[in-house]
Amino acid sequence: MDFAFKRQDETKAISSSTIKTVPLTCHGHSRPITHLTFSSQLGFSSSSPQYYMISACKDNNPMLRDGLTGDWIGTFIGHKGAVWSARLSEDATLAATGSADFSAKIWDTFTGETLATLQHAHIVRAVAFPPGQRPTLCATGGMEKKLRVWDLEHAVNSVSDSQTAPECPSYEIGAGDHTAAIKSVIWTRDQNILLTACEDAKLRFYDLRTSTLIHTFALACAPTSCELNSTLSGSSSDDAGTITVAAGKDIYFLSPTAPFTLLKHLSLDRDVASVALNGPARKFVTGSPSDTWVHVWDYDQEAEVETGRGHHGPVWTVGWSPDGRVYATGSEDGTVKMWKYGEGGYGLWR
Repeated sequence: MDFAFKRQDETKAISSSTIKTVPLTCHGHSRPITHLTFSSQLGFSSSSPQYYMISACKDNNPMLRDGLTGDWIGTFIGHKGAVWSARLSEDATLAATGSADFSAKIWDTFTGETLATLQHAHIVRAVAFPPGQRPTLCATGGMEKKLRVWDLEHAVNSVSDSQTAPECPSYEIGAGDHTAAIKSVIWTRDQNILLTACEDAKLRFYDLRTSTLIHTFALACAPTSCELNSTLSGSSSDDAGTITVAAGKDIYFLSPTAPFTLLKHLSLDRDVASVALNGPARKFVTGSPSDTWVHVWDYDQEAEVETGRGHHGPVWTVGWSPDGRVYATGSEDGTVKMWKYGEGGYGLWR
């Protein structure tokens, strides 16, 4: 069933847990931000959490930052084209990036070293790691119209003085299934299940045990973002997460586990470039190609509860920190902004 959102000026029920604060601005990029994601939480103390954030940009240079403060840690140098996708492994020891230079790269986040260059025949739009510590696999997709899984075992675990990153073998999943470019690849928390979001307006779920397509979900139009976010239940025992997809004016929330249930489908009055869900808080954030604002919505009331102003260009990518206390936004203006969510002091907002 489709739902129409109530606009902010049509509802008086403003969430008391959403407090306006001045966002932190992360400078350093020189062109539009295309993608950003957080690592898992590495510290278990709620008073002093530890996690990281990586951002992809059309300036060719993905950046690693402290996820709590936004402080710059390092820039990964080596791509020769716009970087379209960037992800961190769960333990934040590895980074993967996909670029317009027809390659994906695997990086050591401690040294900044290129561990492997995954060569493609066309632009790489999406990269993904499986769950687990220091993974030895990586999935990629892009303008080749191929979902490929790469074996990183030698690159990640070997110690070499060679200046040339080792070659990594790969195999294709679902050969011939994709009829258009793959915009996003999601490795779910079940290490056997991979998801692709494609410009032919379809989501495809694959089982790696059989290398077969097990489910297809049709979207209203080509997706602009597809991410795995926290579960709506908020239970630590139910950590499968929730798939969030933006496609035109539509937002989809799906279960990433069989039977891959559609949890909710929402229709807005404007196009959506990006969407990210904070499951336990039952709030989600969107960016739009038609304005420069950040929009916070209530999942249950289906109403906008806050508008964040500060960017000077469309917001192309959004993401929540692993503890749900911060969300980050990346814009056409070349900046990443970090916004505190909830009451009380947190991080640099104390």
